[in-house]
Amino acid sequence: MPASTFRSWLRHIPLLVFLLPGMALGAAGELSDNQRITSEILGYDLQYRVYRPAGSRDDDRLPSLYVTDAHKYLQHGNMVSVLDKTIADGLIEPLVVVFVDSRNPDRLEVDRRNKQFMCNTDYAAFFANELIPSVSTEQPVSESRDDRAILGLSFGGLNSACFGLMLPDLFSGIAMQSPASAKHVDVVRDLYEEREALPLKMFLSVGTMNDNQAAVKQFRRVLKRKGYDLTYRTVREGHNWKNWGPLLDDVLVTFFAAD
Repeated sequence: MPASTFRSWLRHIPLLVFLLPGMALGAAGELSDNQRITSEILGYDLQYRVYRPAGSRDDDRLPSLYVTDAHKYLQHGNMVSVLDKTIADGLIEPLVVVFVDSRNPDRLEVDRRNKQFMCNTDYAAFFANELIPSVSTEQPVSESRDDRAILGLSFGGLNSACFGLMLPDLFSGIAMQSPASAKHVDVVRDLYEEREALPLKMFLSVGTMNDNQAAVKQFRRVLKRKGYDLTYRTVREGHNWKNWGPLLDDVLVTFFAAD
């Protein structure tokens, strides 16, 4: 069933909303200020923000989603509102979301994403050895890889694909929106073809107009042939937020659907 049809269908049936203690219907979650972290592995500081759902407690062990290109998902994707609504509607379980900024926190005009997201082993090591342990200490999150996913768009989507290969012991959910560029996707596709299938659940989407459709479709064929648990979406839009924004609830439901 197409996502748009599914959402229309949902509007015509009653939803049972299961709330955490202290959570009011439609209550807003909390988005932290920027948290700075000094990476010895990368040799520079980064910043991130953390979304906690309404009613969460310090002794909870919630699933977590890591999002690259943090400022874009927050500003253009309006992702906090999407999280609040999908949780309040009972479509997903409450979760913690870590929005990781690829920009230099002291010079926001300097974006490091092109270097960080190209299957960068140091960036993967930063997540594994510095960021995730720090979040696990400070936030009420589960430490199980089965409760952890990563999301990115364009080169960030490529980064998600890379993390599926590089950090399968830490991430079980891999979400890729319009992974780019074609030549990089082709390299990652070949790596997935060569390896035995990993225990990953995947979300892959692409626009049908002026997006990276040919390379993404070939990547999809490989993932399906290898037997991956794959949710695939195409959107009649280009490489832009008219493509990515409306799919955010689909991404969340794919990995964090409420029981």
